[in-house]
Amino acid sequence: MTDERLTTEVVNRETAGGQGSGGQTDRLEPSARLVISLLLVSSFVVILNETVMGVALPRIMDGLGVPATSAQWLTTAFMLTMAVVIPISGFLLQRFNTRPVFLAAMTLFSLGTLLCAISPSFGALVVGRVVQASGTAIMMPLLMTTIMTLVPPHLRGRTMGNISIVMSVAPALGPTLSGLVLSALDWRWLFWLVLPIALFALGLGAARVQNVSTTRPGSIDVLSVLLSALAFGGLIYGLSAVGSAAHGVSTVPPWIPVATGVIALAAFVLRQLALQRSDRALLDLRTFVAPMFTIGVALMFVLMAALFGTIILLPIYTQDVLGLDPLATGLLLLPGGLLMGLLGPVVGRIYDRRGPRVLVVPGAVLVSISLWSLTLLGETTPAIFVLGVHVVLSAGLGLMFTPLFTTSLGSVRPELYSHGSALVGTAQQLAGAAGTAVFVVVMVTRAAGLSGDGLAPEAPLAGGIRTAFLCGAVLSLLAVVAAFFVRRPEEIGSSTH
Repeated sequence: MTDERLTTEVVNRETAGGQGSGGQTDRLEPSARLVISLLLVSSFVVILNETVMGVALPRIMDGLGVPATSAQWLTTAFMLTMAVVIPISGFLLQRFNTRPVFLAAMTLFSLGTLLCAISPSFGALVVGRVVQASGTAIMMPLLMTTIMTLVPPHLRGRTMGNISIVMSVAPALGPTLSGLVLSALDWRWLFWLVLPIALFALGLGAARVQNVSTTRPGSIDVLSVLLSALAFGGLIYGLSAVGSAAHGVSTVPPWIPVATGVIALAAFVLRQLALQRSDRALLDLRTFVAPMFTIGVALMFVLMAALFGTIILLPIYTQDVLGLDPLATGLLLLPGGLLMGLLGPVVGRIYDRRGPRVLVVPGAVLVSISLWSLTLLGETTPAIFVLGVHVVLSAGLGLMFTPLFTTSLGSVRPELYSHGSALVGTAQQLAGAAGTAVFVVVMVTRAAGLSGDGLAPEAPLAGGIRTAFLCGAVLSLLAVVAAFFVRRPEEIGSSTH
């Protein structure tokens, strides 16, 4: 009963915001700060690992003697595992406490990192990436659910701002650090350098992380797990295959996994609607009863699609059109990612004082302006223009992510926090795959239509990239409109609870 009493005491004390006779406090309890700090550091490590692989693929192909069609499985297998595990994390976070879930996530990630570092073959490397992804998929829902459990509403903005640092700086640093490591060392060092940090986080967590959540018994619905794997795995793989097919390297017709995913998703939704009547759903869809959760997730889907599409297209443009090398490209895109992360705590404090709308509306406008500016890219566009537009795009995204995370999860009932976190993570994975697929297909299709017109060799590709960004710019207008409907959860009333 010791853990149960500790959990109850911590949650009761800290979800009350540390209030006493003097009213609200602006500091969390030490135990809460420790748990959140450890989760933030661990999340930073696992997300950083997720983004180092793109630059390393050519080296891995040469070192292990595999073609591009096989090498893409290093990223595809990772995405598929994330898509399958994240929906299950909602159940895991309700059934098991903070400490065992954290230890399981970091153990899986550390083991996967070791397997990747010592892998003697390409198949072993793929297995290592799958094990890594299993831990990564649990970490972000665990972090968000823990924050929603421990942090009182008036402090959530600044705390969620720290998540923005993790989600922004880690992906921005990944390609740059990868380029630096590969300029001097073998690709295996990308994993050897991460492993000690992961093991340190695991050891510190084993020694210091306490159980700070409440659990409830329940059994997992096997049919829901199978339908979830087919639905989200099929959609992610199918959308990824769309982009690969556009490059001519897909081995499976994309419509097959997409159709399978859509059918399985419909069955999965019906199954969850039936199970949630008895609180047995794998992924409880009652989170969407809260209007702000629905609006927030929809906006985040649009933003993540634009972000991932841009992440794919800008390196293609800078290297294949402007002629920059991978390291120069990474350095060019680094300031934007760092700015997005640095804005997180500032945006969080503004959210706590003023609410989301003063941040989300200007952020959506900046995102839209930057995407429309990217429709002007040509064969001779200065690199400084790309840098400036990317910084503006990152600033807009930085203004939006923290308020949307906080508003969305703050709108659902506390017992649904774990399901809300899992749904947000799932939406991000789908958005990333959809954004990548749409941008790449539009780019390749338009470039093919422009080829053979007597243009410079780089002109068709530049034209395709402009058209792809035009699609994103049009989509961003919907985000601008939706931004005006975002409100602080406390303003909505009892209809969400």
